[in-house]
Amino acid sequence: MPKALEPAVEIQREYYSKTASRYDIMHAFEGVDDPVSSRIILAILQSLDVRSLLDVGSATGRGLQQFAAGFPGALVCGIEPVAALLQQGVAAGVTKQLPLLQGTGQALPFANEAFDVVCEFATLHHVPDPRKVVQEMTRVARRAVVICDSNRFGQGSRAARLFKLFLYKVGLWRAFDYLRTGGKWYQISEGDGLFYSYSVYDTYDIVANWADRVLLLPSVPGPSNTWFHPLLSSPGIILIGIREPKIAAKER
Repeated sequence: MPKALEPAVEIQREYYSKTASRYDIMHAFEGVDDPVSSRIILAILQSLDVRSLLDVGSATGRGLQQFAAGFPGALVCGIEPVAALLQQGVAAGVTKQLPLLQGTGQALPFANEAFDVVCEFATLHHVPDPRKVVQEMTRVARRAVVICDSNRFGQGSRAARLFKLFLYKVGLWRAFDYLRTGGKWYQISEGDGLFYSYSVYDTYDIVANWADRVLLLPSVPGPSNTWFHPLLSSPGIILIGIREPKIAAKER
């Protein structure tokens, strides 16, 4: 990791360490805890033969139990870099039946195609290099990759959304983001800690190149009366990349 990014990582991990005991309450109904989003994701994944699932950035592991219930008998595993959140998961009893490991999404300690499904929920907008994490997710996934995260192009006024999309398309977004954050690349909020400007579309190409089909769905209610839905209409998006099972070549 570049030296310039190390202070940001420390700031974020300190934030989670301080809020670990309140994390599940603070982030209730987000990501995998959103009942509508979770039902949609489970319904799609249950059409596949899921025998193993990895959740990247599991925090306290609260979402693992839901996946374990949705896929009885499957290996459901989580990975999380912040020790305080892991300890909270242990205290809550999550790790008694479900493995919750310490590690980062930038370097997943698993072999290629180790899991049928690899997913993340509201993690990528907290990392400085989300492309590296998604590349790792597609490396260890065999059948599906699930990304449920933010979409900068669906946030703000209509003019602001179009302005951000224009800057992104002409290759000026990073320069603009650098200037508006004073060269830090990140911002800090009381409710979400340190976060970066991220859109699921920033890493869409990685999943699209890996998958045979890609599904894009809004993760929050909102208007859909535009051809640009959910790109310009939803502040959060669920992306599911699905790869068809490999068929062994017939013997001649």
